[in-house]
Amino acid sequence: MRPSIASRFAQPVRAALALRLSLAAALLFLLSACAHGPQGGAAASADQGERVVGTADAAQSEAAVDVPMSAEVPAQAGIDVSQAAGATAEADGEADLATDVAPTEAEGDFASIYGQTEYNPVADSTLPAPAELPESYDPWEKFNRRMHRFNNAVDRTVAKPLAKAYVKVVPRPIRLGVGNFFNNLGQPVSAVNALLQGKPKQAGQSVGRFLMNSTLGIGGLFDPATAANIPNKSEDFGQTLAVWGWRRSRYVELPLFGPRTLRDVFGLLGDAPLSPTRQVDENSARVFLQGLQLVDLRAQLLSTDSLREGAIDDYTLLRDAWLQRRDFQIGGDKGRTENDLPDYLQDEDLPDPVIPMDAMPTPGTP
Repeated sequence: MRPSIASRFAQPVRAALALRLSLAAALLFLLSACAHGPQGGAAASADQGERVVGTADAAQSEAAVDVPMSAEVPAQAGIDVSQAAGATAEADGEADLATDVAPTEAEGDFASIYGQTEYNPVADSTLPAPAELPESYDPWEKFNRRMHRFNNAVDRTVAKPLAKAYVKVVPRPIRLGVGNFFNNLGQPVSAVNALLQGKPKQAGQSVGRFLMNSTLGIGGLFDPATAANIPNKSEDFGQTLAVWGWRRSRYVELPLFGPRTLRDVFGLLGDAPLSPTRQVDENSARVFLQGLQLVDLRAQLLSTDSLREGAIDDYTLLRDAWLQRRDFQIGGDKGRTENDLPDYLQDEDLPDPVIPMDAMPTPGTP
């Protein structure tokens, strides 16, 4: 039996419909796969983020730093978790710095008691007052520095080598005798100036020292007066002028004589007529005595040369040290003690900082 025309056309139609259904099913499957793929990738990224967060949590737990739970959110937003941890650590560091800068409880109590905003060690009233040193009055500094270089050149080439040779050749007992001799010659000048300053007791002590050392001390070579506890204080006319009211005087450095003040320059003129060595008529004997006194004085100062080694400004060091010791000599009888001087000026064997007028070789008066 032959199929009808309708049945022959129905078979291709059904085949076409079946093919279309198959294509539609395949398309739906692909769409479904595409729809589920991103979700799977997101899930995998979330799992990886959780592993990173877990690792960060473990590292931060070892450093005793708590990471907030919100650190998991940046992983989902595409932000690196390590950057979030770094920002947290930086914030903690700033907090620690603020804690260090903040005043302590003790400083707060101090501020509340004394009315200060914060503790300032410089303004602490319990600290001792700073040392007050005499101001150096040196308006002629340019001239003085030039003269200081000249004196240093003379000292380096002449005075210091002679002093070292003197120490090397002359035994110490003889050098002590020479020093005692010239110190004893200065006692009459000290006695006169002590009287002019209104110190009769000190003047009597100077006269007593001169008489005892000149007789029992064999012309002053020995010093029995010190063994008898008679004080040895040097006074000159420069100190007398200071006691009379000329306290402030400008610093000046003289050629060969060294450090002075203008007041002490006039003091030299006042002491010159009383100089024992200037009363020696024989020029050769007088010049020999004056030269020996200068060499002996420079030999005594050899022990202080180490104080000037390595000084940044030798002129300033010498000027200030000389003025401090001179100021102590002038005001030493007004309740001041050796503690008012720096350590390097408290040596009892340190010679007088003023070269006496009679120590400078000069022609005698006819």
